[in-house]
Amino acid sequence: MVAALSLGNAGSAFAAPTNSGTSRGEVPFGPVTVADPGSGAAYARAVRLSELGPGGSRTLLATFQQFDSGNPGGFPIFRSDDGGRTWLQRGNVPDNGEPGRIWLQPFLYELPRAFAGLPKGAVLCAGNSLDSSSTRIVLYASVDRGLTWQYLSTVAEGGPPRAENGYTPVWEPFLLLHRDRLVCYYSDQRDPSYGQKLAHQTSTDLRHWGPVVDDAVGAEYSQRPGMTTVAQVHRSLWIMTYEFGVSDTYYPVRYKLARDPESFGPSPAQELIDQDGYAPSAAPTVAWSDSGGPQGTIVVSANSDQDFFVNRALGDPDKWTRLSSAMPRGYSRFAIPLAGPGSWRQPGLVFVVTGAPYDEQAPIQAGVIQLD
Repeated sequence: MVAALSLGNAGSAFAAPTNSGTSRGEVPFGPVTVADPGSGAAYARAVRLSELGPGGSRTLLATFQQFDSGNPGGFPIFRSDDGGRTWLQRGNVPDNGEPGRIWLQPFLYELPRAFAGLPKGAVLCAGNSLDSSSTRIVLYASVDRGLTWQYLSTVAEGGPPRAENGYTPVWEPFLLLHRDRLVCYYSDQRDPSYGQKLAHQTSTDLRHWGPVVDDAVGAEYSQRPGMTTVAQVHRSLWIMTYEFGVSDTYYPVRYKLARDPESFGPSPAQELIDQDGYAPSAAPTVAWSDSGGPQGTIVVSANSDQDFFVNRALGDPDKWTRLSSAMPRGYSRFAIPLAGPGSWRQPGLVFVVTGAPYDEQAPIQAGVIQLD
């Protein structure tokens, strides 16, 4: 294993190209460069901050994982105050980088309300901190909009970082505050009944975590569901997307619908197939926009395609279509729908951040696309 690559000067900024549109962020633009650390950058994540301080709703934080040597460790935190057109490095999770460990699969989440002693607007960062003998899903918090970070807890700990059946690591956290609990979803290889499964644990205090609850398992030991992401698509309906590893090279995108985001386990799994019969694959993410029709638009990305896959019928398996995009494809490309003026008749805008596709090299890039 190798450590991560240095980003250089923390004050470096990357400007948008000339086609970036108006200064108010009301039109599509990009891609623009968030950071260009060389090889090894991927799994980009972002969060749009609420109006708690300077920059308001046009402020975003972004981060990503790195593999190559030279990086001090942890996840670099970049900030944009102009809707994603220009970026400056803001901080690092953890603050000291914890040299000697590799940090993969970050996730950023802003608390929508005060919770467990943290104020509304506090930012959480979950990630996988690993060395040659262990994997740990750890949780940090920032109350100064990403400048400094405090360690809160370890959600789950597993064995060596080997993505092969028979080993016992944990991977790929995703956070959601639901009712009075923070839910941490992740991929789990520790159960001897499955090569890998999807599971979650919950916490009411961000320090102690409840029992493991299964969200998706394979019918055969060799099958490997992985990479959970979740979105609310209706007041009482949620969607979970994931890849379903059936071989070393085939990872079709599957999804589940449930009335409760803590109860995906019993829901039937469905394969995402578009209206042309095409099945995207690997590293999916999901988001939901209130634009595009009375039932909004589910937006799914996959490593296999530059296009997005959208559904305006609450996940009806016969209603998936393609949406072309100027944003390049990437490993676990991430999307954040931007709130519009409140009418579904208005075209929807979606912020996108991405790194390289799996086993390729590219800078971390961001931009805004239009749903229709």
